[in-house]
Amino acid sequence: MIRTALLSRWHVHANDYAKQTQEHPNMEIAVVWDEDEARGRKWAEELGVPFEASLEAVLTDDSIDAVIVETPTNMHKEVILAAANYGKHIFTEKVLAFTTKDCDEIFEAVKTNGVHLMVSLPRLTESYFLYARDALDKGLLGELTFIRCRLAHNGAVPSEQHPNGWLPSHFFNEEQCGGGSLIDLGAHPIYLLNRLAGEAQAVTARLTQVKNDQVDDNAVVLLDYASGALGTIETGFVSARSPFQLELYGTEGALLVEDGKITLKSSRLQGEEIVSGDALPVALPSPHTQWAAAIAEGAEPSITKEDVRNLTRVNEAAALSARENRTVRLQELAV
Repeated sequence: MIRTALLSRWHVHANDYAKQTQEHPNMEIAVVWDEDEARGRKWAEELGVPFEASLEAVLTDDSIDAVIVETPTNMHKEVILAAANYGKHIFTEKVLAFTTKDCDEIFEAVKTNGVHLMVSLPRLTESYFLYARDALDKGLLGELTFIRCRLAHNGAVPSEQHPNGWLPSHFFNEEQCGGGSLIDLGAHPIYLLNRLAGEAQAVTARLTQVKNDQVDDNAVVLLDYASGALGTIETGFVSARSPFQLELYGTEGALLVEDGKITLKSSRLQGEEIVSGDALPVALPSPHTQWAAAIAEGAEPSITKEDVRNLTRVNEAAALSARENRTVRLQELAV
């Protein structure tokens, strides 16, 4: 049994990971710690497990095998390095850190201490991503020339029930989050495009504030890839009922994903194909399940260190681009 400590309920997905841990046959929640003691004690009571006010006490407890880190993002580096140095396996939310340099420092500690680190990049396990990757590999689109991904919601839009939007207020705290809609929700399009389009060479970002005056709540990023392809990412917290869209265009065809519908048009096929159901690849296990398998069996996860690092790298470049109002080449970033 993998005895797991929950480290903070700050992130909106903390409850999801607690539930996945409870439901996993080889895992159990042993203890809760939170930088907000009142919040942590309440969570521990709900879960029926002890609360520990001292992070060091949790990390020095030899009976704890693993930790799930859902602290504010600006605490990731400190908490994750400490966990790695005490020999704990680590699961955390995207992004791993604010800079590529900090990511590399964490990776080094993970390697030195022989622990398994998983960052939750769940859309890399979805059927539509696997189908798109396969279509590219089979040449059904020819040479990829353009790729677009849109993922947005209305979390910052005021309502009668939520005057400041339904996202928790701390999601608009720049110090804790390192940004707004792009670094949070935009992470998913970034890591999807990194995998599908390859190495990004330059980033041009526009981050705007529609309903929030602290962080970006509306964002567009233009990416130049080493292959010559272009990409766009659209995200935000101010779009009601916006569908998830992933579009790939190439010299031989196009692949369009909108929510659960996939359309493939290729000069190498007869007509247009609407793809669904049994025609789609089986989704891979969730990041949490892959992490547990890595700990218990040494299984190799499909989500890689490069996925995690490249996500931060593009985010770092986009933040610099928006701040200085210019295109940023990724080679400019310190490594």
